[in-house]
Amino acid sequence: MQRIKFMLQLFLNGPLWFRLLITISFLASVIFSSSYFSNASIYEGLSKLAAALFFIAVGMKLRMNRVVSILLFTASAICIYLSIQTLL
Repeated sequence: MQRIKFMLQLFLNGPLWFRLLITISFLASVIFSSSYFSNASIYEGLSKLAAALFFIAVGMKLRMNRVVSILLFTASAICIYLSIQTLL
């Protein structure tokens, strides 16, 4: 429970542009990965790119915890690779 409170406080203490970036990238990732957009592969690629942007933004915010930051950057690299494979 403390970790959730910490993440919420970390999110709320950030600047407005950062909160908007995280919120929009998360929502874009969820929306483009829904079954409504499953007919075109470009939406799957966009979903993975939005997820990568989300992971990068949160990883930059959590740089003080090196392990979590490295895990998030690795997840973003995987998302970027998968989005490139999907878009090609």
